Amino acid sequence: MPENSLSIRLFETGCIQFGTFTLKSGLTSPIYVDLRLLVSHPPVLRQVARAMARTARGLAFDRIVAIPYAGLPIGVALALELDRPLIYPRREVKEHGTRRAIEGAFEPGETVLLIDDLITRGDSKLEAIAPLETAGLTVHDVLVLIDREQGGAEDLARRGYRLHTLLRLAQILDELRESARITPAQHAKALRYLKPET
Repeated sequence: MPENSLSIRLFETGCIQFGTFTLKSGLTSPIYVDLRLLVSHPPVLRQVARAMARTARGLAFDRIVAIPYAGLPIGVALALELDRPLIYPRREVKEHGTRRAIEGAFEPGETVLLIDDLITRGDSKLEAIAPLETAGLTVHDVLVLIDREQGGAEDLARRGYRLHTLLRLAQILDELRESARITPAQHAKALRYLKPET
């Protein structure tokens, strides 16, 4: 396995951490993925953008849409790599100025490629798609760096959207174990958390 493997570089830059973490839901997790750190590691962010560009070139779209906040730097890097325009939905619409729900220039009827850092369930992606479709934009494809494999692809597919991912979290765990970055015990614990037996 090459030392510049994206999985290994994400681990070595702290974007993937192991320990005990309290999640937004209140649950505890033995693994934490923090892709906001990519902005502090330009070579890795560039590697992500180039890998995403290989997938994006096979898709039909007029503009890139990045979901704030973690998806926005990835979207900007991808826009530069592809030389394609970028827009993004605001999380909060300001009560002053233009009061736009979507920042950037676009025309109704255009097709957009939605970009984000990762997917767990499909909820946040569907929330981001809603204002885009309200504005007359068409979304067919969603491209993320990491799929946590916890139902996101299925959630999107039920609504007619296709998910494209660079890495699956189980694949990252396998690469980290094979390269001795994590122990077999850490690997097993993280996998049990991601895919509990039903």
